Amino acid sequence: MVTLRVLTTDDWPLWRTLRLAALADAPDAFKPRLADWHSGERERWRARLGIPGAHHVAALLDGRAVGMASGLPGEGGTRELRSVWVGSEARGRGIGSRLIAAVETWALESGGAVLKLTVLPGNEPAIALYRRNGFSTADELGGVRPEGITREHVMVKALRGA
Repeated sequence: MVTLRVLTTDDWPLWRTLRLAALADAPDAFKPRLADWHSGERERWRARLGIPGAHHVAALLDGRAVGMASGLPGEGGTRELRSVWVGSEARGRGIGSRLIAAVETWALESGGAVLKLTVLPGNEPAIALYRRNGFSTADELGGVRPEGITREHVMVKALRGA
């Protein structure tokens, strides 16, 4: 059975476990590298979960942590979807869509009108997931990758009821 759990700063060990698993499993899907976070101290992990106005969700499959997503406040009516990941053993069960829906609900409840994300070029499974969940490519250019050539793709979704 899949359950979603909203994380608080006290859940930093669970978030740390998920974040490190995501960075190890899909190093090309995230800007940060495993080495960037591997040696982080407790307060660094708690600080990420304590960002004012943010929303962090973990997915549990039969009690095991298998996925995560975060929502961050943005400017005006924009909210950001970040750090979406589902472990390989749990993929194909709709968990990614459930995590996105949880962040979308938070975005609406926090006054958001648009949910925005960036995805790295070539991450076709993630792009397909976002498209299935109503996101489309934005006109906006994403940030330049560290190699100085490619840019992130920006995707947006207008929120219903906003």
